[in-house]
Amino acid sequence: MRPIRLACGVAAALLATACAATGTTTTPAPAAQETAAPGFLAVADQALAKGGTLNLQVHIDSGAATGYDPQLADVATTWQLLSLSYETLVTVGPDFGVQPLLAEKWDTPDDKTYVFHLRKGVTFSNGREMTADDVVGSLKRLLASKSVWAGQLGPVEEITKDGDGKVRVTLKEPYTPFLAALANVPAAILPMKEIDDKSVDPATTLLGTGPYVVENHRQDVSWTFKRNDAYWNQGKPAADTLNITIAPEEAARIAALQNGGAALATLGNVDSETMLAGAKDVKVVTQATTDFYYLMLNSLKPGSKLADPKVRQAIGIALDTQQIADVALGGKGKPTAITPAGLPGACDPAALPSAARSLDEAKQLLAEAGAQNLSFTLTIFNTEPAPAVAQVIQQNLQQAGITVKIEQLDEASWSGKVYGKAPAEFDAAMSWFAGYADPGMVTKWWNPETAGFNAGFMKPDPELSKLIDAANQQPQDRAKALADVCARADADAQMIPLVTRPSTVAYRADALSPSLYATEGYGNVLRLVADARVKKPQ
Repeated sequence: MRPIRLACGVAAALLATACAATGTTTTPAPAAQETAAPGFLAVADQALAKGGTLNLQVHIDSGAATGYDPQLADVATTWQLLSLSYETLVTVGPDFGVQPLLAEKWDTPDDKTYVFHLRKGVTFSNGREMTADDVVGSLKRLLASKSVWAGQLGPVEEITKDGDGKVRVTLKEPYTPFLAALANVPAAILPMKEIDDKSVDPATTLLGTGPYVVENHRQDVSWTFKRNDAYWNQGKPAADTLNITIAPEEAARIAALQNGGAALATLGNVDSETMLAGAKDVKVVTQATTDFYYLMLNSLKPGSKLADPKVRQAIGIALDTQQIADVALGGKGKPTAITPAGLPGACDPAALPSAARSLDEAKQLLAEAGAQNLSFTLTIFNTEPAPAVAQVIQQNLQQAGITVKIEQLDEASWSGKVYGKAPAEFDAAMSWFAGYADPGMVTKWWNPETAGFNAGFMKPDPELSKLIDAANQQPQDRAKALADVCARADADAQMIPLVTRPSTVAYRADALSPSLYATEGYGNVLRLVADARVKKPQ
């Protein structure tokens, strides 16, 4: 396990300042991020020749427990890898706008009906043409599955073919996030003919319409993808081969960038940009995201003080999310409410009820709950910057008289402890949600009867669930409806939103010309990798 002091560096120095202070923390403002074009951090140079091999490094592999089936994938790191071979009816653009992908357009004859016009000439990587039956079957399979994403599709009433080239989806009631929900990997279009005749098992074989096909995968070690020569989007992908190394240690990814072993790597430590500042030809960029960290307080553990709403509210009041953003994330994150900061219509975290209350009020709530000397263990994964975020939380809560012990685990052990049993055995834990492209989508995870994964540590709040559903049904004043959701979730405080999770990407400018959105909502740094051009053989 990596010592915290080695994981933090500059952040550790700032933490020392924060630990000693009882007021505000002064943190250098991050440098303004350059953009290559509106909405883009980088745009691949189309004048460069196609072909070649790209060597990439990421910190974690796809989830082995669910295999390759995209409908059962429930974490962003898995979506990122599966998106290289699978595609959806629609996708998102640089401004979170929904754009055509396997559907070249769609009609909305009324607010409950969507008619998708399927793109012609699309084939799966085995050469068979994608049909309307594949689309209908994929969406029905998703809705009938145990996938957490089934709840994101909303109140679907019927899915039918409308001729050979169109698919009609009818909703029971209007549902604003519907198109954005279709834009994520679990809603990918699968080869239903092969799945139905059992010639393909999606848990063990990737067979999609996307730009790459898998040549080799060694779990937790590496992936090799080869270009799909039958890909419908002419001219893509640019690179012939993607070699993706799973490198859990940040130091290993940094070393690979420095010595040319990797053309691009994802980074987590806010100090990494400083550490790579002198590296020749290495460029580091920060991709803003709607993803955000959140704190889970286990209200179902027998005998836990965290079952008392007053205790949870006191914790929410005592947290200084601006300090978390400034210190643990180097000023690159933003405080957020349950609706991700940065999305149109999202709530203002400064307007939450807890933001207006004082530390003395937090202490009073603890006293009323008989929890003046509260102590608990905060279980986190050891991937940066989670340890730094946890340290600021620890210091924040100390100001309210709460003692927090931090328990760091590798990601697999952390996942087993947090999600492995019901009721869960942890006291408190920290994780992050992808924020998606609609402010109402992630709110659905605050209903454990929809989400499922948090049923082991979170009680349903019927009033909150009702407000979430109402906010997603296209009310006339959606901003007001979302504000009501935010306020209710703030009072419930079983899951407390913290700060957005910026994504740091480093690449060798002498080896790669990438395309990167300035913002991302589904945790997918590799979203535009099919555009990337190799500058020299690797």
